[in-house]
Amino acid sequence: MKFRILLIALITVVILSSSLAFAAKFWDGFGALMGQKNDKVAVETPYQDILDTPAPRSRFPAKAVLNGVAMAGSRIVVVGQLSQIVYSDDGGKSWTQAGVPVSSDLLAVHFPTPQQGWAVGHDGIVLHSTDGGANWIKQFDGRAAAQVMESHYMGAKTCTGCHVAPDLPKIGKPEKYEAVGLMEEIKKFTDQGADKPFLDVWFADENTGYIVGAFSLIFRTNNGGKSWVPLYDRIDNPKRYHLYAVRPVGKDLFITAEQGVIFKLDEKSGRFNAIKTPYNGTFFGITGKQGAVVAFGMRGNVFRSSDDGASWDKIETGVPAGLVSGTITTDGQFVLVSQGGRVLVSSDSGSSFKQVLIERPMPASGVTSVDTTTIALAGPLGMKIQSIK
Repeated sequence: MKFRILLIALITVVILSSSLAFAAKFWDGFGALMGQKNDKVAVETPYQDILDTPAPRSRFPAKAVLNGVAMAGSRIVVVGQLSQIVYSDDGGKSWTQAGVPVSSDLLAVHFPTPQQGWAVGHDGIVLHSTDGGANWIKQFDGRAAAQVMESHYMGAKTCTGCHVAPDLPKIGKPEKYEAVGLMEEIKKFTDQGADKPFLDVWFADENTGYIVGAFSLIFRTNNGGKSWVPLYDRIDNPKRYHLYAVRPVGKDLFITAEQGVIFKLDEKSGRFNAIKTPYNGTFFGITGKQGAVVAFGMRGNVFRSSDDGASWDKIETGVPAGLVSGTITTDGQFVLVSQGGRVLVSSDSGSSFKQVLIERPMPASGVTSVDTTTIALAGPLGMKIQSIK
């Protein structure tokens, strides 16, 4: 009887061991199928920083999470999650994925010429293209930004060949308490490493450009991005509000931020001065033309200035969601898009907006004008070419 019980117990142990082994192999195989790795493989695989890891290839790159879009001549170029960059030469009918040397999430892109372009995003990444967006190189990142800040403001010798001061107007030295606060902020920035994103980029031409981002990050280049100089002390932003967009309107250059703050560049002093507005929320962007500046932001808020930012009037939109991006069509129409995919068009320089009827709105995060009647929308569901007739 005892022998029989022992035999049954032994058989049970064997069956359970076999079942567990099969289950382990099954889940390993399933995990591999889903693109996951088991602990053993993970331990054996060395860590690689996303700033040094090329963007993954995608079967459907135009359906990825996309954030920013711009025109490079007649080519549409879009940037997004995991450094996905796609472009189209046939008005959005087909898309090609670009070669990108990093995997950080990208947020914005700008082309001052059909060939020269820059893209920015998380981890302080700045990418540059010289062939209209087909291929990209890493030009700057959060690690280099920290070195530049230390070198420029603290006299550290950690920056080699990445920092050459442009010709900027001289400004007075800050008061003692301001200088101490500035040094504390810069030390905090460098200690935290490459974790802060650049939220927007704009270039006047192939040489002069600006990048702005979280916690008042702002840099300028005058040599096409070969070197960058911080303007941390040249913007009236003591509370270090996030800087969401940098764009020219007419002859002026503006930066939008939180708490209804807008900054305007004073060319003589080389300083961005704060402008008062009647709004207390976040401005996600700014657009317009000479004599008509339009700032837009949370909960459908739009404010318009006809005197270069000296005074502002609220423009009703009827849109409850945040307005996240704007553009000007080739025939001068103002276009704004919301997070929910609503498209607003103004034919009177931003004095009023009408909503475009769209059968199936797509959530949006970026917009650019393709021609007088067509816009390209980028969003979490990918790309969409939309008529605004």
